[in-house]
Amino acid sequence: MADGAVPDGARAVAIDVARDAGAVLRERLGRERDVQFKGTIDLVTDADRAAEALIAGRLRETYPDHRLLGEEGARGSAEAEGQEGEASPYGWVIDPLDGTTNYAHGYPHFAVSIALERAGTLLLGVVYDPMRDELFVAERGQGASLNGIPLRVTGTDALIGSLLATGFPYDQAVRAEAAAIWNAFLFLTQGVRRDGSAALNLCYVAAGRLDGFYERPLQPWDMGAGALMVEEAGGRVSDFRGGVFDLYGHEAIASNGALHETILSVIHEQISGAAVE
Repeated sequence: MADGAVPDGARAVAIDVARDAGAVLRERLGRERDVQFKGTIDLVTDADRAAEALIAGRLRETYPDHRLLGEEGARGSAEAEGQEGEASPYGWVIDPLDGTTNYAHGYPHFAVSIALERAGTLLLGVVYDPMRDELFVAERGQGASLNGIPLRVTGTDALIGSLLATGFPYDQAVRAEAAAIWNAFLFLTQGVRRDGSAALNLCYVAAGRLDGFYERPLQPWDMGAGALMVEEAGGRVSDFRGGVFDLYGHEAIASNGALHETILSVIHEQISGAAVE
């Protein structure tokens, strides 16, 4: 198998398990929730855990040697389990419920996100929105699609004609930076959206529903699948300095490409050089 190749059957497995996990979330929405707090406002629900158990179980069964990183603690690999042999270069990065706060409030905007990487390079991304039955799929070198229809980013080249999206940190003590950037873009764009799902925001950039997205801090499971979606739809993804996107970093700026440098410039005007570094 070539180094950049997706393992046989992995695309189908990721799609099937994303749909199945989405069905779990959809079926449980609106029920009484078991909600716990990982931080002051950072939630986890019984639905998160049930969806992650389903995804992790299926992936472990199908690819027992692959590494596994899940938001709610799922881990795995031959090495992690103390088995003999080297750990696989392949790793799955999963968010069973991106948009947990939305979900806990019954706000129907959330998704399942599954990414496959090899030695840090994204190869496959699947994001499923169970409430709209929208399945976003990207494979390196093969493009991105929504329910089988190819995706392409917008051609918008003026910030004033753009629609952006972002998110805010769970740590309320560091929200001032995000608020300053938000306020700047409010006066420079047609609008800025904050809808609580980084995975869907990235997919919406790929689909041409948004012209750009930025957020920090993020985790690998928030942005892995969506970042590949943007790249395969012809867009650009970088860190906050404009450097190469790092799956295991903690930030992302995604755009249609034409607006990328302008978005970077506005963000840099709002944060100190020390903060950017």
